[in-house]
Amino acid sequence: METVKISPKFRVVIPKRARETFNLKAGEELEVCIVDGSIHLRRPPKIRRLRGMAKGMKWKEDDRDHSDRF
Repeated sequence: METVKISPKFRVVIPKRARETFNLKAGEELEVCIVDGSIHLRRPPKIRRLRGMAKGMKWKEDDRDHSDRF
C-alpha cells in the first residue's frame, strides 16, 4: 500500500505503480465513490456494456412515458 498527500488545492497524485497496473492515461475520467467511510476511485462503466440489457423483456404500453417525446 502506498500513501499520497493532498495538495493545498485538494489534488492527489495516483502512484506510478497503480497507474501502470490499471493502465490509466492522462485526461481519463474516474468516478469517486464513498463506501463505508472509504474513498474509492473507479472507471465509469462504458455505455456499450448496457447494450442488450433489456433484450427479451416484455414491455407493456404503460411502461413507456409518451409525454417525453422530442
